[in-house]
Amino acid sequence: MTDPTLPPDAPAPQPAAQPRNPLHGVTLEAMVTQLADFYGWDGLAQRIPVRCFALDPSVKSSLKFLRKTPWAREKVEGLYLFMLREQRRGR
Repeated sequence: MTDPTLPPDAPAPQPAAQPRNPLHGVTLEAMVTQLADFYGWDGLAQRIPVRCFALDPSVKSSLKFLRKTPWAREKVEGLYLFMLREQRRGR
């Protein structure tokens, strides 16, 4: 929906930069791929017990489930942030 107070040829407003947000600009697909590379699918299923990680896991099936399930996506985002902290510590 367009803003009626702006002229029709005005450029779209840019979202505010979030330099301190480590999730800014990271796609869900990138998160799942990096988590699977770091922990493996078995490790990922142990940390977040959902079927898309445990039974015949793939990035595609995981994305389909996570896009429909907000609580699971929050867990993936939290584990992703934890993984980033562990990598910074030099694990």
